[in-house]
Amino acid sequence: MNRFHLYLRLVRMDKPIGSLLLLWPTLSALWLAAQGHPAPSLVAIFVIGTLLMRSAGCAVNDYADRDFDRHVKRTAERPLTSGRIRAWEALAIAAGLSLIAFLLILPLNALTKELSVAAVIIAATYPYFKRFFALPQAYLGIAFGFGIPMAYAAVQDRVPPEAWVMLAANIFWALAYDTEYAMVDRDDDLKIGIRTSAITFGRYDVLAVMLCYAASLALFTLVGLAAGLGTIFLIGMLCAAGMAIYHYFLIRGRERMPCFAAFRHNNWLGAAMFAGIALDFALRSQSA
Repeated sequence: MNRFHLYLRLVRMDKPIGSLLLLWPTLSALWLAAQGHPAPSLVAIFVIGTLLMRSAGCAVNDYADRDFDRHVKRTAERPLTSGRIRAWEALAIAAGLSLIAFLLILPLNALTKELSVAAVIIAATYPYFKRFFALPQAYLGIAFGFGIPMAYAAVQDRVPPEAWVMLAANIFWALAYDTEYAMVDRDDDLKIGIRTSAITFGRYDVLAVMLCYAASLALFTLVGLAAGLGTIFLIGMLCAAGMAIYHYFLIRGRERMPCFAAFRHNNWLGAAMFAGIALDFALRSQSA
């Protein structure tokens, strides 16, 4: 395998699920902040920036976890862990991608730039929280949801209370789907001493996942209703709730592959929420 393909694997270009889990809440925030009419240039900046920062985060994560990943069945063959690329290459790629992402937001206001610095710090420090924090998935929710306050800042030049409520909703959502993900690696993580929510929740892991889904969906619904969204939005949220219930039947046996399938299916849950928001605004515009 040539070096270019190794770099693509390092930044998970072969696994877009992480980018989509970042993208849906960011796009939802853009649509809500702009009342359904975000500027195409803003959409492009945030879509490309999300892809770049997720890729940079993957490179930093592999650098931080390079000594742990070799002991985990699912991650042992990652390019950095297996020694096919060097540690400095991963850091250089992360820095380069972060710089390109920052260049993208140069035309935006000062508040968005300031928040982008916080976003980089959070993304870079997340891998180290697994060393000591009992619920690192909650910190991941902040990292994966920081596009929400940035989207509001880019559109409104302020971060209103509803943006922080959306970020809280995203933290609960990340706790749900990343606990499902952590359930896949629980045995390996226990051996090497990594902290995860699946370990912290213990035998209450399935209950915790479902409660986190409930909290997330409730908060997202409150934000949408406060923004004046109606029936189409609620249908989208009901679809998302139905998917969360489907995940219960996947994870209740705590088997590796069904838990991983539940994690991956969150792409559709996030898409349903965004579709409800976007379609509700679109139909309101047509009827106005």
